[in-house]
Amino acid sequence: MSSPDISDRKRDHIELCADQDVEARIKTNLLDAVELFHDSLPELDVDALDLSVMFAGKRLDAPLLITGMTGGAPEAERINKDLAMVAQELGLAFGVGSQRAMARNPNLTATYQVRDVAPDICLLGNIGAVQAAEMNTAEAEDLVGAIGADALCVHLNPGQELIQPEGDRDFRGCIDAIARLVDELSVPVIAKETGCGLSPRTLDRLQKIGVTHVDTSGAGGTTWIGVEAMRAPADQQTLGELYWDWGVPTAASIVYAKRRGMTVVGSGGLRSGYDAARAIALGADIAGMALPWLRACYNEGAPGARAFGARCLSALRTAMALTGSSSVEELRQAPRMIGPRLERWLAADPLR
Repeated sequence: MSSPDISDRKRDHIELCADQDVEARIKTNLLDAVELFHDSLPELDVDALDLSVMFAGKRLDAPLLITGMTGGAPEAERINKDLAMVAQELGLAFGVGSQRAMARNPNLTATYQVRDVAPDICLLGNIGAVQAAEMNTAEAEDLVGAIGADALCVHLNPGQELIQPEGDRDFRGCIDAIARLVDELSVPVIAKETGCGLSPRTLDRLQKIGVTHVDTSGAGGTTWIGVEAMRAPADQQTLGELYWDWGVPTAASIVYAKRRGMTVVGSGGLRSGYDAARAIALGADIAGMALPWLRACYNEGAPGARAFGARCLSALRTAMALTGSSSVEELRQAPRMIGPRLERWLAADPLR
């Protein structure tokens, strides 16, 4: 496939996510099944709350990641720069979208480069597992070096690919490729789903090959099966409609991964700092969001993204204060109640 085709697809993805209803219709991410107990005597100074965490070797001022969304198209360059600049200002982590386009056409590299506006952030690169299997470690290292990334996300997206008109159909070799990158790459590898979540079986396979960092990107938020259905021919649209809500909910994926001792980005349908607090209370090390950041930036540029980030931080601080948590680690230990829908998912894990 030529690189202009990839750029057109990236443009389609941006426009559909910004303007259309691309979220789950029936399934939720099950963070709504997590209730945090109120503390009427918190004994803390809200202004002194410590939101800082370490992730992928970098200190963050708050446990939030703007997860990888785009790159490879002219529109993507502005979005990535604006979001990275806000991440720099707020002390958050930031990820770029799939670097497949720049791997095929180096002229698109600039659409992923953000270090000029965000020199200090924890920056995550991104490549698909199928593409990782097609390239050698030196080529993957080049993707990391070209943007100055601190870690490389290897995204797992068979659901999306099976609906995408131009999608991959052969997923053989992905496990070996991830294992090779874990052993040979100079930065940490983060196994990242793309809206369908991580099951116990997948996590066990990842753990067996040495993966220690995962991004859940669970079901209940943006459905990339749905996004691809919107731009697919009739037969693929029908298939996409059938599997629109497919996947493991975010809340379940977070717990599955923490039971295995992994470092976890809890993402998939998070829309606020309160959602981030619930994800962290389940065990996530940091919380990731994409769609609300994209829409804020797409519609209002950096000021819109900055305002959304401020609302997230305010809501997260409020949740910490109301649970008596003076630090993110204390929030992870905050008393909580789990609803029956999530309990059923958690009981299905052999490692319960």
